[in-house]
Amino acid sequence: MDTAVALVSAYLQVNGYFCVTEYPLLETSETGDVRTVSDLDILAFRFPGAGHEVKSRKHKMLIGDTGFEVDPALGARADLPDMIVGEVKRGQARFNSAARNPNLLAAGLMRFGCCDPRDARSLAKSLVTKGVAVNSHGHQVRMVAFGSVEPEHELATWHVVSLEKIVSHLEQHLNENWNVLRKVRFSNDALDLLSLLERTRQQAAKKRRPQEDI
Repeated sequence: MDTAVALVSAYLQVNGYFCVTEYPLLETSETGDVRTVSDLDILAFRFPGAGHEVKSRKHKMLIGDTGFEVDPALGARADLPDMIVGEVKRGQARFNSAARNPNLLAAGLMRFGCCDPRDARSLAKSLVTKGVAVNSHGHQVRMVAFGSVEPEHELATWHVVSLEKIVSHLEQHLNENWNVLRKVRFSNDALDLLSLLERTRQQAAKKRRPQEDI
């Protein structure tokens, strides 16, 4: 998995989303042949009220922590199931042309099962033109681009979250919950690296403390 995609996936999972990465977009030719024309870097879904998985009190896990809030930078509504169609770039936060093709996007949404096949094309068109839509089940679907640089043109309809913000949020998450997370070996390589960096910071802080107390 691309490192930037792994970073965004870790960020979304920390905020209560189920994630699928590098989801292929397929195109059927006139002869019936099927080919992969591109992929969606991130497809993520969050149920309303999804809680915090690591908040601790006296080193015990809290189940169903109602005080948890999604990072405001994501722009998610707390009262609606939220599905993100995401693109990850190391530079400008934007969507590839294939992901902005309503026919290809509709096919991807149908395969993922987020909408009735009869509604897929209208939902995809709304997503491309407005950046957000609500399907027949009442689920909010949004296009979110993740990158280091804001889009150059004002016509971009999608929501943008910066990689700088993501790194800051994950570092804060690890720092605030270190008494629990210090024992975890993360399967996500990007989050595991940030965890290793947090461990070195914590150890460096412990070494400095005796000298500061003198």
